[in-house]
Amino acid sequence: MWTWFRTPARLVPTAFLLVILLGTALLRMPISQAGSGETSVLQALFTATSAVAVTGLVVVDTAKHWSLFGEAVIFALFQIGGVGIMTSSTLLVLMVSRKLSLTQQIMVTTESRGIVMGDVKAVLTLAIGVMLTVELLVASVMVPHFLGRGLGLPAALWQAMFNASAAFTNAGFSIYPGGMASFIHDPWLLIAIMVAVLIGGLGLPVYYDLRHLHGSQHKLSLHSKLTLITTGALFALSFVLTAGFEWSNPQTLGLLPLQERLVNAAYHGFMARSCGMNTLDMTAMTEESLLLTYGMMLIGGGSASTAGGIKVSTLAILVLAVWHEVRGNQDLTAFGRKVSAIVQREALSVLVLAVGMLFAGIMALRILSDLPLRQVVFEAISAFANVGLSMNATALFPPAAQVVLICLMFIGRVGTITVAVALALRYRRASYHYPEERPIVG
Repeated sequence: MWTWFRTPARLVPTAFLLVILLGTALLRMPISQAGSGETSVLQALFTATSAVAVTGLVVVDTAKHWSLFGEAVIFALFQIGGVGIMTSSTLLVLMVSRKLSLTQQIMVTTESRGIVMGDVKAVLTLAIGVMLTVELLVASVMVPHFLGRGLGLPAALWQAMFNASAAFTNAGFSIYPGGMASFIHDPWLLIAIMVAVLIGGLGLPVYYDLRHLHGSQHKLSLHSKLTLITTGALFALSFVLTAGFEWSNPQTLGLLPLQERLVNAAYHGFMARSCGMNTLDMTAMTEESLLLTYGMMLIGGGSASTAGGIKVSTLAILVLAVWHEVRGNQDLTAFGRKVSAIVQREALSVLVLAVGMLFAGIMALRILSDLPLRQVVFEAISAFANVGLSMNATALFPPAAQVVLICLMFIGRVGTITVAVALALRYRRASYHYPEERPIVG
């Protein structure tokens, strides 16, 4: 039995599942809910999965249904999910034993891909340090905004810490009545959230690279360059297109002052890629904006980050592969470096598996519910990519369809990690080669 857990590709989803089950049990307790009534097993399981998978989709109103204890459980679950089960558990081992075994180092390297084995301790310290620093700074910016809404100091502090943490972990939960839509006219608070979402969505390898970027002795890795450039390009594209598509829409940006239009258009770009703390009504957006949002949700954020999706580095590798193929180049290169053929196959595998899982999920949701296809597709992509945006349809799905959404959130969170690790572990050099043949393509 214990041999099953020796492989990180198996241990990661098992660890996530155990935390989800623990969270479900805690949320089922009467102390977790506000008022009378009972939280069903499905409601608790859905919420716990959404929190650990840092998604943010809900079947009950987070601000009204859960008590302070229930909110604290959700807070703890998305903190654990955001940092990563493997990172959190290894940090505990490090604190107790002050020493990491080779097996434990391999397990952490599973999540922080691209960082050498000897740097694991530094990576763990950096991950927790960045998380606490960003969350505390963003929370301190938020406190006056909540105080200005008439909340007392303790309530304002809790609201600020919860929402700042949900932003950094890209969890998308909010315990403020009405969510972030209540702050559509508060650009400075939205900017603070965008900063938290951006930093949370870059990933551990980028933090590590930037931390050691000094003088001429250290240069950014190819992974960091691709992540930063692709992230910037996607943000600019999303900002420009969202502003263009929604500028005259009176139900979204059309009636806002100029500054608020620009900030909310930029804000939607961040929320669409990795966090569901939206200010705009998804059901009121144009079809063009929804198509854009589909794509941005599926792409997600950086590898080994709190964001979901297929990851921006995967997109960058695939785009580069197409570009070099069109130009007739034999090797895939970027910034003076050659990209391994193994990495190219991994990127293609992640994309194909993601599309396949999404197709199966959408088909299942469509069969199990009578909701319009646009809502089904939107909710499915949001669940699989761990985004949390919703067209107000999550709670309308029948129980069987909500179970499908739970599976999509779980697979979306651990799937890319598991696939990447499984592919890496299976790699081996062949002692012989078959004759080469070229099938017809296209």
